[in-house]
Amino acid sequence: MSSMKNIQVACAIIEHNGRVLAAQRSEFMSLPLKWEFPGGKIDDGENPEECLIRELTEELNINVAVEFLLPPVNHDYTNFSVMLHPFICTIVSGKIILHEHKAIVWLSPQELTSLDWAAADIPVVFAYLENLKRNVFQ
Repeated sequence: MSSMKNIQVACAIIEHNGRVLAAQRSEFMSLPLKWEFPGGKIDDGENPEECLIRELTEELNINVAVEFLLPPVNHDYTNFSVMLHPFICTIVSGKIILHEHKAIVWLSPQELTSLDWAAADIPVVFAYLENLKRNVFQ
């Protein structure tokens, strides 16, 4: 039985004009320079949607509309495990200002797999792409 710390995290797959936002972690963060969907740790008493709205305001200076929840992803790193709650979002207001990340890019869904993602985000990328494929013909 593992006594690893489990961290609950909400993350945003932000769509805009057919592109998706990816954020690069700074060299000072854990998992330095890896790419991720922006978001953060869920505080006690906070639901994942509230967390996401708060974190994106703090990290990127934007307000988002939470559109759709993808299945949560659990990933074990060496020292901790993370449960990611990914949401597809759109920007409602604000202009992106990076407060924590080194860089952002807007990529087509097909380009997402070209980045060096944090391990926990990789299944989210594939779940998102699978969801897009399923919804194309509906």
